[in-house]
Amino acid sequence: MSSVDQAERALELADAAFARFDVDAVVAHLSAAIRGFTAADEKCRAAMACVRLGETLANAMGNLTASRAWFARARRLVEEEPPCLEQGWAVAAMGCDVDDPTELLAAAELALDRARRFGDVNLETKALADAGLAHVEAGRVTEGMALLDEAMALACGPADDADAAGKSVCSFFTACYYAADFERAGSWANLLRRHGLIGHAPGAPAFLSSHCDSVQATLLLELGRWGDAEAVLSRAKADFESAMPVPSWHADIALAELRIRQGRFAEAEGLLLGKDQALQALLPAARLHLARGDHGLARAAALRGLRAVGDDRLRTVDLLTVLVDAELGRGEADAAAEACVELTDRAGDLDIPALQARAAAARARVRAATGDLDGAIVALEEAVDRLDTRQLPWLRSTLLLDLAGLRDQAGDALGATIEAKAAAATLATLDVVVAPADAALLGRLTTDGPLDGSPARTATLARDGKWWIASCGGTSVRLQDTKGLRYLAELVRQAGVERHALDLVDRVEGIAPAVGWTAGASATPARCSTPGPERNTATASSSCEPRSTRRSAPAGSTPPRRSRPSSTSSSRSSPRPSASADVTGAPPRLPSVPG
Repeated sequence: MSSVDQAERALELADAAFARFDVDAVVAHLSAAIRGFTAADEKCRAAMACVRLGETLANAMGNLTASRAWFARARRLVEEEPPCLEQGWAVAAMGCDVDDPTELLAAAELALDRARRFGDVNLETKALADAGLAHVEAGRVTEGMALLDEAMALACGPADDADAAGKSVCSFFTACYYAADFERAGSWANLLRRHGLIGHAPGAPAFLSSHCDSVQATLLLELGRWGDAEAVLSRAKADFESAMPVPSWHADIALAELRIRQGRFAEAEGLLLGKDQALQALLPAARLHLARGDHGLARAAALRGLRAVGDDRLRTVDLLTVLVDAELGRGEADAAAEACVELTDRAGDLDIPALQARAAAARARVRAATGDLDGAIVALEEAVDRLDTRQLPWLRSTLLLDLAGLRDQAGDALGATIEAKAAAATLATLDVVVAPADAALLGRLTTDGPLDGSPARTATLARDGKWWIASCGGTSVRLQDTKGLRYLAELVRQAGVERHALDLVDRVEGIAPAVGWTAGASATPARCSTPGPERNTATASSSCEPRSTRRSAPAGSTPPRRSRPSSTSSSRSSPRPSASADVTGAPPRLPSVPG
C-alpha cells in the first residue's frame, strides 16, 4: 500500500474514532495521515490533516499550545505553494482563538481572497466571520458586525459544511459577547437553531448552544436577573456535558463570572480550573484575584492578557480596569494613573455603554485615590447620566453607590443620601447580591430622619418566655411570640450575614444548622444605633436557643445542600458573629422580580 493510500486509510479511521469520541485514537490516526502525506510530498493534504489535528488538541483536549504548533506547521507546509484553497483553510484554522485582532484580520483577508478566487462558500463564510470578529475587537464595531451578519446569512443559506459554519457562529457569538450586542445575538439565534447549527446534538451544535446560552446569561447578569442567569448557565452546562465527553467551556466561564459577583470565590476558582491557557478565562481569573484581595496576582493576570491582545480595544478596556484596581490595591497610585491614561486612550470613542461606564468608574477611583474627589465625582456623574436604567440597571446602581461613597467622603451628606437612595430603589427591583461594603453604605446612608448628627437611639427586642419585649426611648411593648418575631430576631442577631430562607427556617424551627454554623446562640440583646430622634427601625436581641426537639445530624455527616444556596459562601464557613450587631445595614440579597 502506498503512503497516500495509508494516509487516506488513516483519515477514515480518524473519522470513525471521532464518531465514537475516542480522542486518543483520533490523534494517533491523524498523526499517521500526516506522516503518509508528507512522505508522498502531498503538502496540501498534509496541511489539512495538521489543521484537523490542531483542532482536536484544542477542542477535545484543551491543549492550545500544542494545537497552535500544528496550525503553524499547516501554514508552513503550503506557504510556498501556488495559490490554493488549502492556504486559506490553514490560516483560518484558529479563528476566535487568535488573541491579536491584527493577526486575525490578516489571516481572514488571505482566507477570503482564496475563498473567492476558488469559489468556496464555506471558506468564505469562515473568513467573513473571522474578519468581522477582528474588526469588533479592534473597536470597529459597525464594520465588523456587518461582516458577521453576512457570514451568518451564508451559514444559514448556501454554506453546507457544518463544521466550518459552526466555527463561524462561534466567532459571531464571541463578537456579540465582547461588544455586549445581545440584541443581534438573539436575532440570529432562532435561525441558527432552525438550521441545526445550535442544538443538543454532540459536536458543534452542543458547543454552540452552550455558547449562545452563555451570551444570553451575560445579558441577564447585566439586567440584574442573576437567578435566571444561573438557571440558564446550569442547564447549559448540564446539557453540554451530557452530550459531550469533555467538560463544559463557555458556560463554565460565564458561571464563574456570576460566582465572582456573588462572592462565591471557591466555586468560581473551580470553574476556571484548567482553562488558564485561554484568554477567555483570563479576565474572570484576574477579577477573581482582585475580589480576593490578591492584587499582585490580579496585576500579573491583567498584564499577561494585555500582552496577548495586541491592538484589541474591547478586551483591553476590561483588562486595564482590573490593572488600575490592582495597582490601587497595591498602593501604587502612580502606576494606576499610568494605566488609566492608556485606559482612556483605548476606550476612546467606543460606542459600548457598559465598557465606557466601567472605564469611567476606574478613572474616578484613580482621581479619588490621588485626592481629586471633585474630579472623581464629575467623572461618575457623567457615566451615570449616560447609562439607561432599563438596559444596564445593575451597572448603573453600582456606579450610584460609588458616587454616594465619594460624596460621603467629600462631606456632602445630603448628596450621598440622594445617590444611595437612587441606587437602593433600583437594587430593590433586581435579583442580585450586594457586596457587604456596599450593603453597609446603603444601610448607613438610606436610613430615614435628619442628617444633622442628632443623638442615636437604641431599640431592643428581647425574649421573655412566650413574649417579646420591644423597647425604645423609655417605652416598652410586650408582643406575643410568633414565628415572624423569631425570624426577625434571628436576622437581626446576625446582621449583615446573608441567610437563605430555608436556613433561617431550619434555625428557628430547631432543625440542624447548616455547615459552619454553631448550634448555640447568646441571648445578649442585639442593638441598633439609628441616627436621629425618631427611628422606627427596631433591632433585637434573640434568645432563640436550640429547642430540645432540635434534630442533630449524625456525627461526620453533612447537612443536605439547599436547592438554592446562599450567594455568600463565606457566611457558611465563617464563625458565627456576635449576638450584638449593628443592624443598620441593608440585607445583602435583594428580592428578585419575575422575568
